[in-house]
Amino acid sequence: MKDAKQEQSIREVEEKYKYLKPYFNEKSRRAWAAVEVKGFAKAGKTIVHKATGIDYKTIKKGEVEINLPPEKCMPLDQIRKKGGGRKKLIEKDPSLLKALDALLDPSTRGDPETPLRWTCKSTAKLAAELIAQGKKITDKTVGNILHSLKYSLQSNQKTREGTDHPDRNEQFQLIHDSSKKFQQEGQPVISVDAKKKENIGNYKNNGREWMPKGKPEVVNMHDFPDKKLGKVTPYGVYDLAKNEGWVDVGIDHDTASFAVDSIRSWWRNLGKDRYPNAKKLLITADGGGSNGSRNRLWKFEIQKLADESGLTIHVRHFPRGTSKWNKIEHRMFSFISQNWRGRPLISRAVVIDLIANTTTKTGLKIFAGLNERLYKTGIKISNSEFKLIKLETMSFHPEWNYSISPRL
Repeated sequence: MKDAKQEQSIREVEEKYKYLKPYFNEKSRRAWAAVEVKGFAKAGKTIVHKATGIDYKTIKKGEVEINLPPEKCMPLDQIRKKGGGRKKLIEKDPSLLKALDALLDPSTRGDPETPLRWTCKSTAKLAAELIAQGKKITDKTVGNILHSLKYSLQSNQKTREGTDHPDRNEQFQLIHDSSKKFQQEGQPVISVDAKKKENIGNYKNNGREWMPKGKPEVVNMHDFPDKKLGKVTPYGVYDLAKNEGWVDVGIDHDTASFAVDSIRSWWRNLGKDRYPNAKKLLITADGGGSNGSRNRLWKFEIQKLADESGLTIHVRHFPRGTSKWNKIEHRMFSFISQNWRGRPLISRAVVIDLIANTTTKTGLKIFAGLNERLYKTGIKISNSEFKLIKLETMSFHPEWNYSISPRL
């Protein structure tokens, strides 16, 4: 009879809790539970606990709080004491964020025109790898941290870029490991690429910019290139360790000679001062275009640069179709595009000024210069010329991974 009466009480409290639960916060729930306990002569805490699932300690805390004098009660809009509640894992263990970033670094991807990044590793796999390193974390917490860092997890169907190479992931890991090793040795690591050509003149530039209402920037109706002003090709060099970039704004063709000239400009203007003890240089570049892995002129010009600078130049190419993985896309070009969005590039000087004034919260600095040299297209490097290049290749994909030493 006693058990039947208790079961009836549990059902009654359960019914009331079902309707009231959506309106409770932590504080009001504790207070209500404590008041309900008072309605039973015996086993009140047990009845409320079984009906609601509220912990005994929480109920006891509510009993203390409802008996406090008004002057000692917390404000109605305050649930916990200041500083109360569980601290976030990244606050308790600052090394956690660094460990997670290290796992993601060789796997980060995304649109080069946006700083949003996404990863092809699941939160469960990332959590497992962190646990193996001695971290106490769940896959749910990993997901929360990734969202706060503006990552998102995408389905496999949306991670394909052209034809996947079977050794793609191994090449990404090699690039990551090589970059890390060079930086640990204090040697420069740069990411290079050419941005798309831009028309110079009063043309529409995608994006929106704050302007007086009803007074948009007036631009030309058509985007036919101006014969006098022409186009420019920004070729960028991004220093991974210094978070610093150089952009050569070229007015002619995007050739291998132009690409290496841009790297030469970076070395003369920034690199040699930043790395006075440098013996070697690591370049990460796309697999195609003016700095392509099969471009003979690219290697021929790199040899000239090695001879001039005295550096042994190591090159790691991304497989074709994976240019979005190149660091320069996310860490430099995306911010340049944001900086000049909605602004007509009316002159070369404006282009250089907008590039050089691009900054980020992480301290990115970019320097820019105008390259008015003209470059011939269709230059062929003969077999005899190519043999003079002091080229050493790695056994793993020698077309992607090689070094060129100075000729004494």
